[in-house]
Amino acid sequence: MNPAAAARWPGLVAALWWGSLSTIGLLVVPLLFRYLPSPAMAGATAARLFAAQTWVSVGCCFLLLMSSRPKEGVAHASRVQAAIVFIALGLLLALLAEFGVAPRIVARENLRLWHGVGSAMYLGQWLCATLVLWRLLAPPREGSAPAGPEQGA
Repeated sequence: MNPAAAARWPGLVAALWWGSLSTIGLLVVPLLFRYLPSPAMAGATAARLFAAQTWVSVGCCFLLLMSSRPKEGVAHASRVQAAIVFIALGLLLALLAEFGVAPRIVARENLRLWHGVGSAMYLGQWLCATLVLWRLLAPPREGSAPAGPEQGA
């Protein structure tokens, strides 16, 4: 794979992470509660979707972290490294929500509190994904050579 094509992969992975969080949280789950016959059915389905979303987030964060490793001749690693704090924080929020908050919601333990905590963590993860995507899609800094046609852009 040529360097210009390789430099695009982190942006695509970040877009997948952000897009999946946005689709599940802002579109699919609200539609479940609107159109399924009962809130219990919608909640059970939403729980499965959020669990699946956790693994999408883990996979995307893993790929982003792997692409942040500096390699000879790969200039995009520094762009991912600039977002590494947000990648790690988003990964941590996803895992804490799945293994710390979700079991309490499923057990209906202080539901209002844990639902609020889970929602805040999901929003935090969405913000992390947004910032990662924003940083990866930022125009190159002055002094760095943009990918031209001769580089396969």
